[in-house]
Amino acid sequence: MCFLRYLILAVFMTVLVLLAIANRDPVIVSLLPSDIEIAKNFQIELPLFAIIFAAIVVGLVLGYLMEYFREHKYRRKAAQKNREAAKLSAEVVQLKKESGKDDDDVLAILT
Repeated sequence: MCFLRYLILAVFMTVLVLLAIANRDPVIVSLLPSDIEIAKNFQIELPLFAIIFAAIVVGLVLGYLMEYFREHKYRRKAAQKNREAAKLSAEVVQLKKESGKDDDDVLAILT
């Protein structure tokens, strides 16, 4: 299983390296349309693979954050159930102690 994981990782890394080598040409990334005069201040020249990799990273981070917030209600319910289970467990321990005292009192009365 470990070998298969490394094989998949090696294939993935090879694809990324080939993508980077094939897309080394610089491109101009602009925040504003080029028709606007102030747009020249918001331009940067980067290799295309850097833009592709940045888009992948941004997509992964956004996906992680969306999933984190989507699962918030389930984590909250699980925490509530854990607190309830701990409370009930403590109550069981307390009731066992109390029931043990009552047995001792009954035995003391009988003897």
